[in-house]
Amino acid sequence: RTRLNDAKCDRRGRFFAGAMDDQEELPICGLWRLDPDLSVTQVDSGIICSNGPCWSPDDKTFYFADTFQQIMWAYDYDIATGSVSNRRDFAHTREDPGFFDGSTVDAEGCVWNALVIGGDLIRYAPDGTVDRRIGMPVKNITSVAFGGPGLDEIYVTSMARVRHPAVHDHFARQIKPQFGAGSLFRIRGLGIKGVAEPRFAG
Repeated sequence: RTRLNDAKCDRRGRFFAGAMDDQEELPICGLWRLDPDLSVTQVDSGIICSNGPCWSPDDKTFYFADTFQQIMWAYDYDIATGSVSNRRDFAHTREDPGFFDGSTVDAEGCVWNALVIGGDLIRYAPDGTVDRRIGMPVKNITSVAFGGPGLDEIYVTSMARVRHPAVHDHFARQIKPQFGAGSLFRIRGLGIKGVAEPRFAG
C-alpha cells in the first residue's frame, strides 16, 4: 500500500524520492536518495505522505514535508555527501485549511509551498514564518516551480478530481471537478526569481 510520491534532485544531481501510504493513514514510508552511481540510501523514515523536497540556495538546508502529519521539516544538509542531520520543525498546517504539497525555493532563500485542499500558495521566510499568501482559483493545487527566461514566473499545478483510497475525509466529495481544476497556472509580476532545478547526474 505504499508508492513513491514526490521527488527532486539536489545540485550535485542526487535524486531524492519519498514514499506515501496510499491510504494516507500510517507512517510506514521512507525518504530515499538515488546517487549518480545508482546506489540507494534511506534518508529518513516514519512518513505518511512525502512532499516538497527542496534545498536552500546555499545548499546548507534541506526542506521536506509530511502532508498528513502536517509538518515541514528543515535538516542540515551536507552537499558533499548528500547526508542530512538535525531534523527540526520548520512550519506546520495545523491551523490551516490546507496541507503541504509540492515545494520549491526562490533566490532569496524563501520556501514556496502549494497547499492542497486549501488552495493557497504560501511563501515561507527562512525562519518558517509566513511571508506571503496567494489564493489560487482552485482548491487542490499540487506543486509549484519557477520558470520563464528570467526564472521570474511561477507555475502552479493542480489536480482535476480526487480519486484514491484515502481513509480520511479531508478531500471534499465532488460530483464534478471544480471549474479550472487540473489546470496549470502561471503567476507573473511578483518581482521574485527562482533558482534553476538540476537534473539527475546518473
